[in-house]
Amino acid sequence: MPTAAPGVSKATHNAALALTASAVLLAAGCTGQSGGGAADDPAKDTTINFWHAWSAPDEVRAVRSLVAGFEKTHPGIHVHIVGNMTDDKINQALRAGGDGAPDVVSSFTTNNVGKFCSSGALIDLDPFLQKAGIDPARTFPKAMNEYTRFDGDRCTVPLLGDAYGLYYDKTAFAKAGIDHPPKTWSEFEADAKRLTVPDGDSYKQLGFMPDYHGWETTTEHYLAQFSPVYFGKDGKSDVARDPAFEAGFTLQKRLVDELGGFRRLERFRATLGDEWGAEHPFHTGQVAMQLDGEWRLGMAERTKPRFGIGVAPLPVPDDQKDQYGKGYITGTITGIAATSRKQNAAWEFVEYISTDTDAVVGFANDIHNVPSTLAALRSPKLRYDPRFKTFLDIAADPDSTTTPASPDGGQYLVTLQQLGYDYESGRVTDLAAGLRKAAAQIDTDIAQAK
Repeated sequence: MPTAAPGVSKATHNAALALTASAVLLAAGCTGQSGGGAADDPAKDTTINFWHAWSAPDEVRAVRSLVAGFEKTHPGIHVHIVGNMTDDKINQALRAGGDGAPDVVSSFTTNNVGKFCSSGALIDLDPFLQKAGIDPARTFPKAMNEYTRFDGDRCTVPLLGDAYGLYYDKTAFAKAGIDHPPKTWSEFEADAKRLTVPDGDSYKQLGFMPDYHGWETTTEHYLAQFSPVYFGKDGKSDVARDPAFEAGFTLQKRLVDELGGFRRLERFRATLGDEWGAEHPFHTGQVAMQLDGEWRLGMAERTKPRFGIGVAPLPVPDDQKDQYGKGYITGTITGIAATSRKQNAAWEFVEYISTDTDAVVGFANDIHNVPSTLAALRSPKLRYDPRFKTFLDIAADPDSTTTPASPDGGQYLVTLQQLGYDYESGRVTDLAAGLRKAAAQIDTDIAQAK
């Protein structure tokens, strides 16, 4: 039975919505150019520093196990582990360098890939991959391959991932006469209304909480099912040109209106439990369907719910039925510091933890996240609840999408999320005008970040 990895999941969720001081730190000055310190001999006895963000006891044990496997196969390279490191602390160390600074870093914040690459904080890994005979397109799932590079620079590689799907209350489905999870958004709308049981001005049960202030119902998670193109070939924001954005925002607003309206939903949401606690509204049965990541299954099962939990991909637009099975993908990244004087030894470590099938599978089994190589996704050594396979399939699906890196650390996602808040609440009524304004703001922010 998979269990949750709250440290990974929470960090990934928060990173999609907020810019950290790391973006400012990286923008303040470059740390060096890739390849500048790759003159060390990895065959000689050496120690490298690995900084990561995991903090929960089981996660820390999993990292230690991963490192122990590497040291067993590379007895001359010793790894000094520094855990519970935020991006702010990592970026300060990347700029400062020195003997205590990291040689290899791992971050939950995929939104910072654009900053990591464009600032020179992390080296370009393509020369190392080419020398090792590793083809990223054949090694990593498509979406993960995309979010680990920026503007021709692959300064990171994936290290486990998160996939988003649909959880549903099988008992509530049966009671409502629904015999299968929705595959299209029109089916989803109908099911959400059938599963909603009003209670005066509140709800005994809500079919789905669509609000952007809900749990994982962010703009990028909705929009992923419409396969949006965030930026055009000219580098400018495409949010006012690609009809996927209008379709995604329109769907969410329609759900808000059909399920009771923004104010009624917000009053109900204020009475519900925390996303990371046992009283999460899906765990308690107060919400019958939930958009969420792979970690939710273990978290929900540990609360011993009074209903059967079903797992399926999120719905797709009615005119994209052939793409049912796709979803939003994000995850953890790893890379090598430009200030490191031990980049060849660091590469040996990065290559092992990110591309060795048994290492990736073992880490995925321990952390209970999605493996980040195509070979690991197919490995018979994976241990998981049968329902977890839904997320493995979503990760491997070539139609699954992610959000592209940007030089301002993902500020464009914050801009879109704010438009979502304003549109669902009625502060913005002209969506087309709102998208045009958002596009202009995104272009301005990116121009200033370069």
